[in-house]
Amino acid sequence: MARATPALLMGTYIFLSLTVAALLWRGGSDGGACVAAFLGTMGLCTGFHVFVGQKLMAARIDKDLDRVREAHRLMVEAIDATQKDMLDLADSVQHQRTTRTEELTSEVKMLEGLVLKLGESIEDRLNEWQNRAPAPTQPSYARGPNAAEAVRQMSVKEQQAIALIETVREALIENRVDLYLQPVVSLPQRKTVFYESFSRLRDETGRVMMPAEYLTVAEPEGLLPSIDNLLLFRCVQIVRKLAKNDRRIGIFCNISLSTLRDDSFFPQFLEFLKENRDLSGALIFELGQDAFIARGSAEARNMAKLADLGFRFSIDKVTTIDFDVHDLQRSDVRFVKISAKLLMEQLLDIDGRPAMKFLKDIHAGDYASLLARYGIEVIAEKIESERQVVDVLEADIGYGQGHLFGEPRAIKEQVLLETAPPAGYARSTLPPLRRRA
Repeated sequence: MARATPALLMGTYIFLSLTVAALLWRGGSDGGACVAAFLGTMGLCTGFHVFVGQKLMAARIDKDLDRVREAHRLMVEAIDATQKDMLDLADSVQHQRTTRTEELTSEVKMLEGLVLKLGESIEDRLNEWQNRAPAPTQPSYARGPNAAEAVRQMSVKEQQAIALIETVREALIENRVDLYLQPVVSLPQRKTVFYESFSRLRDETGRVMMPAEYLTVAEPEGLLPSIDNLLLFRCVQIVRKLAKNDRRIGIFCNISLSTLRDDSFFPQFLEFLKENRDLSGALIFELGQDAFIARGSAEARNMAKLADLGFRFSIDKVTTIDFDVHDLQRSDVRFVKISAKLLMEQLLDIDGRPAMKFLKDIHAGDYASLLARYGIEVIAEKIESERQVVDVLEADIGYGQGHLFGEPRAIKEQVLLETAPPAGYARSTLPPLRRRA
């Protein structure tokens, strides 16, 4: 239509000019006058057309200039807003850095206080043992009329170990074992689909004891099966409580080689799981990679017994991702937890594409699908930043765990009471005190 408009206007101008010439002809004018009238009318129409066209063009240019000015104004406002946001972000980062530094300083001071308190607690306990008369509750290795002298002859390290062992046994007997849960989420939705359980002991003062503190003495003393048993009991109760709320969430429950190889304890452990085998889809037993590799025939047989009940296994504390996938599959391992940092360290850039260090012909994004072919899911753990989430998603990993999604938190006191084992339950699982020379 826009192309036809000039032609139509020109036709109109010619028609008007002919009409004027025709009127003059009919009025008795000669041919020269008619031609002059025709040309004059055409010139007038053309001049008018040019004038109107220029006005319209000027109006369009003014309108375009207004639009450019408006766009420039909006751009300037956007730049100003961006600069303001960047300044706010810089202030926020600086504030967070300062806050985090203060928090770390506070945590360090708190740890120093706990260490000092632990030292004082041990010294007080040793002094109490040295001064009190022999009692039936004393350990078998510290009984008799020369008990105080025997304690004094021990090295400080031995005395501290004995005090810590006694503290751990008392915590188990008095049911001062807390359950901490950390979420495991699906990616990229970040919906909680699992929890990992952690055990924490408390001494008589209520101070929380971390695993690194008590495991060094608990394992040689044969206390790990008792800790595993209490943790399992609470996990079972938590899973049942979640099931009542129609929340289909699994829990990773740590298990030690000591539990798996203990001939006197494991049958009770297995019997308890037989009674709760309906929860086999929600309880996943977790072993460290080194422990899994070091397992013997007895541990492997007992793992197979758990697998026969439908329970699955997970591997954590991974130091190398070059797994024997056939061994994992035979052992009913269905999950492997790999730290995000370790996973990214295994990426290489070969011919412009990322690959695994130990499998250079496999793209990093195919690693998770490779394990999935053997029924094994990869969980990226220790995720602490959004950058790590992006890297994990690029590796096509569907699950994540770390402080970014939630720190381990103690279950509520009410739930703790509801999931407590019956009286005497922990005492029945404790091994007898070991004699010392």
